[in-house]
Parts: sequence; structure tokens; C-alpha cells
Amino acid sequence: MSTTSTGMRVAEVGDIEEGEALKVPAATTGHGDAIAVFHDDGAYYALDDTCSHGQASLSEGWIEGGEVECPLHSARFCLKSGQPQCMPATVAVRPHRVEVREGGIWLYPGQEATA
Repeated sequence: MSTTSTGMRVAEVGDIEEGEALKVPAATTGHGDAIAVFHDDGAYYALDDTCSHGQASLSEGWIEGGEVECPLHSARFCLKSGQPQCMPATVAVRPHRVEVREGGIWLYPGQEATA
């Protein structure tokens, strides 16, 4: 599936439980990495799925308080910006624009996340 300015519908509202994530494969997004779509505190966020410190899937991490904790070495990343919040990670993961419309969760791979 190609990325367009209209994005891609990756799930329906309610499909991703609070505190959970959906991993969208790179083959689907056309992006260099899988993208994890997170649901935290009623909002949705999207980040590159691979932790910048080790080869672990952030979609399998713990989500709470606006952060995701990597399941491998416990590095935490801000869901809004992708910035590392603690060691051992020192490099951000890329955030992507995600929005809720028409009852769906829309992902815009490669587009900057909006505040």
C-alpha cells in the first residue's frame, strides 16, 4: 500500500485497547521500519517500532503516562516526540502523524506528528 496525503486506515476506534499498541508492518506502510500505533490516555500516537538502543519492538513494550518502555532494556520514549526519556537509549525514534476520523485510526507514515 502506498502512502498518500490522506494516510491509511490501520484500525477502527476501539480496536486498540487503552495501554496497548498495534504494529503496522513496513511492507504495509512503505516506510523503512514497522510503525507502532499506541493508545494512551484516550489519544493515539505513532512511532517507529524498533527501539533505537536495541533490536526490540516498542509495540511489545509497556505504555503509560505518555511514554512507552522498551521490553528489552527498559529505555523509555515519549509517545508524542519519540525522544528518549532515560538511559540506555540516547537516540530518538521517529514519530508519525496519526489521527482519528470517520471512526477509524489513520496513520500518515513519514509525516511529522502534530501536537
